[in-house]
Amino acid sequence: MIKLTLVAGARPNFMKIAPIIHAIIKSKSEGNAIDYRLIHTGQHYDKKMSGDFFEQLNIPEPHANLGGGGGTQAEQTAAIMIAFEKELMENRPDLVIVVGDVTSTLACSIAAKKLVIDVAHVEGGIRSGDLSMPEEINRMVTDSITDHFFTTSEIANTNLRNLGFSEDKIHFVGNTMIDTLMANMPKFKKPEGEIFEKIQPKEYFVMTMHRPANVDQEEKLKEMIQAIITGTQGLPVIFPVHPRTAKNLQNMGINHESLHMTEPLSYLEFNYLVKNAKGVITDSGGITEEASVMNVPCITLRDNTERAETIELGTNELIGTDPIKLAPYLDKLMKGEWKSYKGIPLWDGKTSERIVEKILDIYTK
Repeated sequence: MIKLTLVAGARPNFMKIAPIIHAIIKSKSEGNAIDYRLIHTGQHYDKKMSGDFFEQLNIPEPHANLGGGGGTQAEQTAAIMIAFEKELMENRPDLVIVVGDVTSTLACSIAAKKLVIDVAHVEGGIRSGDLSMPEEINRMVTDSITDHFFTTSEIANTNLRNLGFSEDKIHFVGNTMIDTLMANMPKFKKPEGEIFEKIQPKEYFVMTMHRPANVDQEEKLKEMIQAIITGTQGLPVIFPVHPRTAKNLQNMGINHESLHMTEPLSYLEFNYLVKNAKGVITDSGGITEEASVMNVPCITLRDNTERAETIELGTNELIGTDPIKLAPYLDKLMKGEWKSYKGIPLWDGKTSERIVEKILDIYTK
């Protein structure tokens, strides 16, 4: 029996881990000797950021919740490591699977390797080159001690080869987030509320911002939002507000007739909005992947990205964090002159099946 421990902690993790759980359950039902424990580190601990996902993505309740939320990054990392070490000592697996690039990814990888347990990194090998991002540190450290990489792109494969990892550790499987997207697209639902009743398909924008480079400087944030309002020419801009950003915006008194700030939305509601939007303006990496596959124009307010394939083959454009650079891109989008999705290899909804097949191949030899 192959015993797996799957780790999830923050909102993006649940989208990446859900289809892997479904593939494991399916494989087990077909007679394969494989089983899992799902560990929620508690990194995101409010219902909107985690609880809704278990219900909407049809994930079984976790076997354990480590309660590692809150505090500084160092405090959170330490709390998760201590609790996860205890979990592993009580329920030792053959393989720990971590996903993405959050604090939980780093903390659980270190705890597992110190107990001489194999680690697989789903989304291994992606890089932004920006060491000011905590996520980049998490990726680098996790990858440095990982035994098997399940990669999303040839770019990630090349990054890992350049670091000296052998081909037998690099498994190009695709993107589990796209598995989740494709499985749930028929279930997307319009959010409830007055503004959502008024908007028409392809006649509004979706916006997300949460990175410090964009939201922590008051004047720059005001300029960016003004540039967005001007460039979208009066169309509604739906802005589900991250708690960090909400606080800053309240202090600044930012208010525009076409800017509609909402509570954070569930997965099915948010992606309903993205799928039907004229365009997306974001500083999130994962949203660029989903927007690309749904062929929705996407503008990324960052100076770098770890998902270059969304620019080369997707609908994403990286424009930086200077508000002045936004106008020509929005003008092009409003004129209907945006590029179309070309198709990214293996982003086909079957990534998780490939991951489970590869694990069976490796651990039943």
